[in-house]
Amino acid sequence: MSEGRIMNRQPLLTRVETAWAAFNTSYDGLDEVEISEPGVVGEWSVRDLMAHVSIWEEEALKFLPIIIGGRKPPRYAAQGGIDAFNARMIEERRGLSLDEVRRLMAETHRRLIAFIERVPEEQFVRETPFRHRLRLDTYSHYPLHAEAIRAWRSRGSSRG
Repeated sequence: MSEGRIMNRQPLLTRVETAWAAFNTSYDGLDEVEISEPGVVGEWSVRDLMAHVSIWEEEALKFLPIIIGGRKPPRYAAQGGIDAFNARMIEERRGLSLDEVRRLMAETHRRLIAFIERVPEEQFVRETPFRHRLRLDTYSHYPLHAEAIRAWRSRGSSRG
């Protein structure tokens, strides 16, 4: 489906939730040791990817209101670029337990969905900066990491 296509809120929410469910399914059945094992993406573990996805939902919650207000969010170049931002944010989350990461993920996702449900409909009817940022931080982001997790699992017979 073309991203410039007319769309309303519900199909977009469905896309977000479908991709979210697939991301969560990608690590179903892994125990805490497996979820914490590095090497899924570089040195990152599944747990790190869970935290990473949550961080980008937090970024969406922080910057989507700015975008709706007609302003541009700051660029990540000011923070050393996206890779530096990602590394710093994951390092900050390393002290959290898996339960805390799961709780934070669920709560952040719940807040994001509630926010999307309150956004004015005109943000959905065509390709807007809002829709662009939402896509980057959610339904086009989750599948990248779900696929990395599935590929990692297929390389290790005990994770199958």
